[in-house]
Amino acid sequence: MSEIVIVPGSSNAPLAFLIARRLGVKPARAEIRRFPDSEKYVRIDSDVNGKNVFIVQSMHFKPDEYIIESLLLASAARDAGASSVSLVAPYFAYARQDERFKPGEAISVAAVAGLLNASGISSLITVDVHRHRILDFSSVFNGKWIDVSVMPDLTKYAASQGLINDKTVIVGPDGEAIQWAKIAAESVGVKEYGALQKKRYGDEDVKVSGSLDLKGKNAFVVDDIISTGGTIIEASKLISDGGGKLKGVACAHGLFVNEALYKLYSEGITEIISSDTVPNQTTRVSSAEALSKGILSIVK
Repeated sequence: MSEIVIVPGSSNAPLAFLIARRLGVKPARAEIRRFPDSEKYVRIDSDVNGKNVFIVQSMHFKPDEYIIESLLLASAARDAGASSVSLVAPYFAYARQDERFKPGEAISVAAVAGLLNASGISSLITVDVHRHRILDFSSVFNGKWIDVSVMPDLTKYAASQGLINDKTVIVGPDGEAIQWAKIAAESVGVKEYGALQKKRYGDEDVKVSGSLDLKGKNAFVVDDIISTGGTIIEASKLISDGGGKLKGVACAHGLFVNEALYKLYSEGITEIISSDTVPNQTTRVSSAEALSKGILSIVK
């Protein structure tokens, strides 16, 4: 197997160290700071010549900054003689703007993928990336793309806490989330799963509907991202109105912006589980194992 070098970006260094430990390698030393005018300075202070470099950079909360930082790290690795440069982006930003809804809009996911292509990044590894209209990133990213999932880990943890059993219905809060519901159900041997429907009227204005038969049943909701929490709250109300009981919620990426956790807790939704792609107070499982497997699938 070709030698692997893990280069931690500044967004989620603990996760980079966990990945390196699972792979049995020592993380590279990277100096990342700002010049007085706020421009980024990066320097990889480890030998990467002839090696496969994997930059670990989640893109939550400061996506523009972390994208530029990743491009600079990729350039530094290439110039230092790396045989290949890959980006491990546990939370991949700009994936939700995958279509031009109004004239003049940018298709953000294609623009960001284009930057990665131009920088010489040959492989992209993501975690439960947001996929709605663009189901295959190979249509916008020219290199190898691997999307790993933490849904099995999240669901198994929920089952260990008594939030899921074989009679639970796994529910996706919208049509796209049926893929997560299927993975979650299969990972713990649950037979019944389905999805609701969502119509978005604005960044925080959503309406959830659906015809799942949840009367007298326990439900557990899974999704890739919880941002403002509006979709989860609407799904919870629909489950309750249909005679079901929401036992908990799991997501790969817990952004929880605009006091989302306070709003969720205020609605009685207190059993919330997320992964460390975006570290927060609901993080219960790590994506390190899944990402390590994704890295090994590239270098083998």
